[in-house]
Amino acid sequence: MTDTSRRPGTSAPDGTPPRRSMLNDAGVRAVLFQIIAMAIVIAIGWYLVGNTLHNLATRNIQTGFDYLSREAGFAIGESLIPYNATDTYARALWVGVVNTLKVSLIGIVFAMLIGVVIGVARLSSNWLLAKLATIYVETLRNIPVLLQLFFWYGLITEVLPAPRQALQPIEGVFLSNRGFKMPAPADHPAWWGALIALIVAILAVRFLLARARRIQAATGDRPKTLIPSLALLIGLPVAVWAVMGAPLALDMPELRGFNFQGGVSVSPEFAALTLGLTLYTAAFIAETVRSGIQAVGKGQWEAAAALGLKPGVTMRLIILPQALRVIVPPTTSQFLNLTKNSSLAVAIGYPDIVSVANTTLNQTGQAIENIALIMLAYLTVSLSISAFMNWYNKRIALVER
Repeated sequence: MTDTSRRPGTSAPDGTPPRRSMLNDAGVRAVLFQIIAMAIVIAIGWYLVGNTLHNLATRNIQTGFDYLSREAGFAIGESLIPYNATDTYARALWVGVVNTLKVSLIGIVFAMLIGVVIGVARLSSNWLLAKLATIYVETLRNIPVLLQLFFWYGLITEVLPAPRQALQPIEGVFLSNRGFKMPAPADHPAWWGALIALIVAILAVRFLLARARRIQAATGDRPKTLIPSLALLIGLPVAVWAVMGAPLALDMPELRGFNFQGGVSVSPEFAALTLGLTLYTAAFIAETVRSGIQAVGKGQWEAAAALGLKPGVTMRLIILPQALRVIVPPTTSQFLNLTKNSSLAVAIGYPDIVSVANTTLNQTGQAIENIALIMLAYLTVSLSISAFMNWYNKRIALVER
């Protein structure tokens, strides 16, 4: 009698291969485990959301975002866009977002400029310059940024005099504990025309530089671009301004009562926040720039010197372009840190998104919604900065041949 039974995984008497269970397939198991993990996460999230909504309903706490259409009823100290207390909570929160963007963008630009200068200075052959740059970096990096914000805010509000005794370093510029006042061009269409012309000039210069690079790659000779670029950047806006009437009137700040009226105003809160974030972040960027420059081989310096290039030209055209591939990724992180650190503005009274949302929360009692909006605002801004810097990083990446 023939025994037809066989152990699992062994071949049949006729030689056919054994049937394998789907669970023995690594790919199937990977997908199955991911489905199980996702189901667990969804179940936990469902429980937490349901439990939160139940607790809110039990305590008669209103949920949802309907409150955004109600009148805010509170004033905001400064805003780039029109706002008054009769506007909605949505408008107030948008003012906070715009104020956060203003501080972040200005801080990023100046932190990058200062960081590059300090980073290059740390590598200077001038002993005094290098030591001063080192002191700047080591001092500011090791003091918490919140303390630096308090320092700058206290310096402006406590050391500077009252408006009636304001310092006047330049005609029309006043420095007081109420902030900084400067002249501004009087409202006239010519100024807007000049601004549009400047934007057009910047685009034209970019095209000019790109054309010069293409000619250099094809022929080895680079056309001169400095004078044409300056002519576009200066001549075009001035020409448009002149054609549209060449207005020279300025809106000068004047002392009226206990403060100045007119001109451009920079509040103590904005000045302290911008100074603190900019100088603090610039110290970290300086170290990134220094390490990026040092990552470029010494042979590049030697080759440039052999060609008779000056150190400044070598740094600008040879060293920095190669160092950027090392500098850009960590600098992106510093830009994000500056943006997120702007949430400390609430400590010195600057009306950013966190400050405005906190006021909204105190009036409406809807903490979850307001915190969610704060998180969404910072997430959107941070992802936008990351996307732009990743695009720029890919654009400047060295292409292997």
